[in-house]
Amino acid sequence: MLNSVLIVAAGRGHRLGGEIPKQFIPVGGICSLRRVVDAFLALDAVDLLRVVIHPDDQILCEEALAGIDDARLLAPVHGGATRAQSVRLGLESFCQTDTGKILIHDAARPFIPADVIAAVLSALDEAQGAFAALPVVDALWSADNSHAIAPVSRDGLWRAQTPQGFHFKAILAAHRDHDGGAHDDVAVARAAGMDVRIVEGAEANFKITTAADLERAQAELLRHEASARPG
Repeated sequence: MLNSVLIVAAGRGHRLGGEIPKQFIPVGGICSLRRVVDAFLALDAVDLLRVVIHPDDQILCEEALAGIDDARLLAPVHGGATRAQSVRLGLESFCQTDTGKILIHDAARPFIPADVIAAVLSALDEAQGAFAALPVVDALWSADNSHAIAPVSRDGLWRAQTPQGFHFKAILAAHRDHDGGAHDDVAVARAAGMDVRIVEGAEANFKITTAADLERAQAELLRHEASARPG
């Protein structure tokens, strides 16, 4: 059975603004989608990889992935009107493969560490689903507009990231049965009664959503380059 990866790159990125979707905006000269694809293809454990895109982004995707000579990279497929629909269409495209486990990752998370990917895959040996997340450490408050009302316990709360991994047939069936309204694929899996584990994520694995996130990504690259210089 194969380990497959579905990269979700069909979003429009309205909160970031700009003329092109955030997954195609260069970060240190390389767009987020390309960084994500390169990160997964660098791992021997990955057997197949496919990107699901918006129909209007075919040329952008071709430009972003130009020069990759790897038979594991399959042709992109077009997504739907919502993220859940895009994921389902992406999952359907793997039906003719021998996929046993599948990882679903946001194209806007360009700095996914290899050890986080490996941890999610490993957790699937014992559970139907697994995902990367970080525990909530900040104080939480409920509010009415800008007025604090009451503290909220952070015990047992986690900040979900991707990749989110699943046994392929189980998550495909869950998406087929779901009504389409879900925050992420873990929500779809849990609605179907799947057992889903949490593995430790990474602060570097943040999602580019706003202009501030894009600035943070650029700063992360500068810090990495500075630390890599000898002396």
